[in-house]
Amino acid sequence: MDNKIRDIIQASIDTKLHLLQNDELLTTIEKVVDVITTTFKNGKRVYLCGNGGSAADAQHLAAEFSGRFYKDRKALPAEALHCNTSYLTSVANDYGFDNVYSRMIEGIGQSGDVLIGLSTSGNSANIIKAFEAAKEKGVITIAFTGSSGGQMKSISDYLINIPSTDTPRIQESHIMIGHIICELVEHNYFK
Repeated sequence: MDNKIRDIIQASIDTKLHLLQNDELLTTIEKVVDVITTTFKNGKRVYLCGNGGSAADAQHLAAEFSGRFYKDRKALPAEALHCNTSYLTSVANDYGFDNVYSRMIEGIGQSGDVLIGLSTSGNSANIIKAFEAAKEKGVITIAFTGSSGGQMKSISDYLINIPSTDTPRIQESHIMIGHIICELVEHNYFK
């Protein structure tokens, strides 16, 4: 048996153990569950964005809300902002890739909506600009980042910063926390 495989699995477990022992972070996750539940109850929407693997995670989590998680229930209004390739490529071409998410928020974001941005570094320029646009529109911002929080730390309403600097371990924890949030929101909304 290759010890490298065991080491990678152990590193993932260790990251989650650090998370499990961080009461402040667990409290933030609990607050985020309440915020998103209230957002849906108020007839508002949840938007998600990311780049690369984080874009895939954003799309995955949007589908958990709009499709289903555990329960057969009505769809919740959640959308990943990168799924319209015609929009994405035209804005990237005409205004630059840093503006692809902010322009979308300018166009569809409404006060009381939620924007979740996933960035392992916390420094993705297009997500930072989207958070700035969200602030102007009264959209609540939730950052999923790595340990430092990067530049997103100071501009997010809620920061879920995974205690790691290793991108794969951060992304594994992002999807785990995303699943926790989806499960608890679904439970709270459909009691």
